[in-house]
Amino acid sequence: IISLRGCLNKKMRSFEGFLSTTFAFLVLRLCSVTCDITDGNAEHLKREHSLMKPYQGVGSNPSSQWDFWGSTLVTSSYVRLTPDERSKQGSIWNTVPCYLKDWEMHVQFKIHGSGKKNLHGDGIALWYTKDKLHPGPVFGNQDQFLGLAIFLDTFRNDLHGMDRSFPFISAMVNNGSVSYDHGKDGRSSELGGCSVEIRNREHDTYLAIRYSKGRLTVMVDVDDKNEWKECIDIGGVRLPTGYFFGASAATGDLSDNHDIISMKLYQLMVEHTPEEENLDWTKIEPSVSLLKSPKDNVDDPTGNFRGTPLTGWKVFLLLLCALLGIVVCAVVGAVVFQKRQERNKRFY
Repeated sequence: IISLRGCLNKKMRSFEGFLSTTFAFLVLRLCSVTCDITDGNAEHLKREHSLMKPYQGVGSNPSSQWDFWGSTLVTSSYVRLTPDERSKQGSIWNTVPCYLKDWEMHVQFKIHGSGKKNLHGDGIALWYTKDKLHPGPVFGNQDQFLGLAIFLDTFRNDLHGMDRSFPFISAMVNNGSVSYDHGKDGRSSELGGCSVEIRNREHDTYLAIRYSKGRLTVMVDVDDKNEWKECIDIGGVRLPTGYFFGASAATGDLSDNHDIISMKLYQLMVEHTPEEENLDWTKIEPSVSLLKSPKDNVDDPTGNFRGTPLTGWKVFLLLLCALLGIVVCAVVGAVVFQKRQERNKRFY
């Protein structure tokens, strides 16, 4: 028994050391997650892909870096994609293809209007796609696109989907074969999303889209606290280089002012393997590594894909849980064995 107790004490001291090491690792990991979004370092700002006041270089002439279409109005303070009027569509597009493998886009926007609760629409879409300036039914842009779309949807179309509130931000990656389902608010093809109050705010509202090492992260800052909150975090995303950034908006029977104040693109300094460096990134097909296809997501009540691949972080948590389970079982078994030994001694 003395030997067993000594062994248990050693195991407990070892377990305590393991816990302290694990806690330190968790703190470092948390810091790395919260520090992922760039602080807007001007050194890494790519001006040829950024839209900023006073919006110089916006227009249809050959030297312009941004072109616009439809109801879009460019002022000295904002780019209004649609006015607060019915049946309007507008968009603005970067005319310079982006060849960055890792990037982060910060968007300052404003959605506001005279419509009361649930009497406004439709929203803004942010794009990174192969084609630009193609009007269509998806928030003023074409359907069955190639690339990435982030939807800031302010109007609920699916009256059966009452498990989420609107406005709702979602992400979609398309290889040109999938249509956006307006009737179900894009649930069948979305990769994830969150409900955020982004309309008629009295302060500035921001959204950050980060793509790095196959991971897509969307963050929002809409509470005037100068801090990012995670909305979407998806691994296994493959996006090619050479696509175009843009923003579009649309109104229907209901309307809003949809304004873009700025779109700032930052280059992320990330190391890649020799294989990744030698890959022709312009030939990559937009895709997401999932255990199920978008069509299988139709009946998913959460509207999120459950089949995202295991990341190193998730694998670590699984291993940690398994190890803790083994240690707990060993300790409980030792205690039970000790009790039985004591009880047997009383019978002699």
